[in-house]
Amino acid sequence: MTTESPLEKARRVRAMFRRIVARYDLLNTLMSWGLDRHWRRAAVGRAGVGGARVLDLATGTGELAFEALRQGAARVVGVDFAPEMLALAAAKARRRRLSPPPDWVVGDALNLPFADAAFDLVINGFLLRNLADLGQAFREMYRVLKPGGRVVCLDAVEPDLGPLMPLYRLYFYRLVPLVGGLVSGDPAAYAYLPASLKNLPQGAELLKLMAAAGFEETGFRPLTLGLVAVYFGRRPG
Repeated sequence: MTTESPLEKARRVRAMFRRIVARYDLLNTLMSWGLDRHWRRAAVGRAGVGGARVLDLATGTGELAFEALRQGAARVVGVDFAPEMLALAAAKARRRRLSPPPDWVVGDALNLPFADAAFDLVINGFLLRNLADLGQAFREMYRVLKPGGRVVCLDAVEPDLGPLMPLYRLYFYRLVPLVGGLVSGDPAAYAYLPASLKNLPQGAELLKLMAAAGFEETGFRPLTLGLVAVYFGRRPG
């Protein structure tokens, strides 16, 4: 059995997201029972974006970037490695008549196209489990933050629901891939997305990776019975 290299994983994940652009927003809402909006509001609220220059990594179709603007960010840059996602995000920004709209940049979270200390805040939603090298991603987030700048990451976690865990696993690992595959026409993509959670460090283990990249004052806050969590940290000032 061959082991997938980081480069191969990056190519595979990029191709997958390019294929599911058309139904991406719809499926996010369906699979989260509409809770994705609440999670974005909570993550951006935890970040405290008022007056900040914000980088939204893996912005996708831009919903986290739009939430940052709604909560008072001075400027938002949305980065994604799928141009098709950014094209849809830009179209949505035009329809909403945002002024100023986010800046959209094609880029890789492991090698960001920005100068050191360029942002007050780095945010991301459901990025971490798709990364080929979590440590390198956190080092890049640290690099582009100003001293005293903050990072806030929203992602899924494996909850502890006690006797309800069989129902959770049935839904997350069986029904989500089935419904996602039917609606998107891409069963492989929606089989990958739940499975990717199995390789993501959880809780304190993830905080160790953030600390190793240089972040301090790290912590995490579970949301919705621990289905997702907001991880946060600060670059020392």
